[in-house]
Amino acid sequence: MPRILRIINRFNLGGPTYNAAYLSRYMPNDYETLLVGGLKEDDEESSEYIVRNLGIEPIVIPEMRRQLDAKSDMVAYRKIMRLIRDFKPDIVHTHASKAGTVGRLAAIRSNVPVIVHTFHGHVFHSYFGKKQTKMFLNIERGLAQHTSQIIAISQKQKDELCDTFKIAPEEKFTIIPLGFDLQRFTENKQQRRDDFRKCYNIDDDEVAIGIVGRLAPVKNHKLFIDAIAKAKKQTDKKLRAFVIGDGELKPELIALCAKRGLSVAETDGYEPAAKADVTFTSWIRNVEVVYPGLDIVAMTSLNEGTPVSLIEAQAANVPIVTTNVGGIENIVLPGDTAMLAANGDADDFVAKLLPVANSADLRQQMSVNGWTYVKDKFHYTRLISDMDKLYRQLLADAENRGRLKS
Repeated sequence: MPRILRIINRFNLGGPTYNAAYLSRYMPNDYETLLVGGLKEDDEESSEYIVRNLGIEPIVIPEMRRQLDAKSDMVAYRKIMRLIRDFKPDIVHTHASKAGTVGRLAAIRSNVPVIVHTFHGHVFHSYFGKKQTKMFLNIERGLAQHTSQIIAISQKQKDELCDTFKIAPEEKFTIIPLGFDLQRFTENKQQRRDDFRKCYNIDDDEVAIGIVGRLAPVKNHKLFIDAIAKAKKQTDKKLRAFVIGDGELKPELIALCAKRGLSVAETDGYEPAAKADVTFTSWIRNVEVVYPGLDIVAMTSLNEGTPVSLIEAQAANVPIVTTNVGGIENIVLPGDTAMLAANGDADDFVAKLLPVANSADLRQQMSVNGWTYVKDKFHYTRLISDMDKLYRQLLADAENRGRLKS
């Protein structure tokens, strides 16, 4: 029975946790999987409930955090070394950057037969300065030489990693999109829409525009606020904006709203709030209740891998307006389920947003194909099948080279 040690950056709410959880729970029975992850940051929502609801008890390494910290990172490395020694995995599969560095170093040092890494995004632009980015590039290139296979989650991401950033030659890459349980986004939509709009006092003639995700610089919520302020001045439609998530930039974003003349309401999760131009809801754990109440889902990120909120929005048949970054163009139908704007350009974002906000007919047209597009392409059963094929190929290669222990 092949043993897999699966290591994720940290158990914070987002796509990597879902990916790791489904892979840990639903791989064929002849695999044994141990799931390990770091601790969420204080300004993040925990995702441990996701894995526990699937019957998985993960091992949490508190020292594996988002920020670089030589002392904590060394402690995390040593803990993973001990896990490898005790569990004796045939495969170590790391997910995202911190786990990919610490976990792969431990796997390389321990002579694990098969080492796999998934890039859920990357930090090679819009995160750090040139000097630090160069350091991360060099680290990734070095690790790639000792990695059996690197997984990109979209064609665009693979092209960036291989051709733009030259992390590894093309034969080292396999494209395996993420997979989710999307059926829940198709259920009870009318009731959920009614409940959401009643909770936040949204009238029938108001257009609700929501952005879902962590309030961090790379998500560029400032562009979202600027775009809402500009759009409200260019339309007679009643626009309401909803910021669903939390993070370090919340006070700054609230201050920006005031500066742009936008009224603000705050609430702690799915709770009633007063009418306002922009409502900050904090985290809403069960996001399937959110999408039906929105008329448009927005994303303004500077850099993305495969943003889960856009897949979820399509599953719920909600139109999208987003910046065209990372692998986004590979997970939506441009011009059909989503309008794509230039990165960092508030005016272009408004130009893409207003036609959708102004026309109920266009929103209806854009909502038709979302579920049809994502239901098979991004379902977890497809993810499991793809990963099973890759693992068996890599295990066979390792056996042929005499790397697998009998």
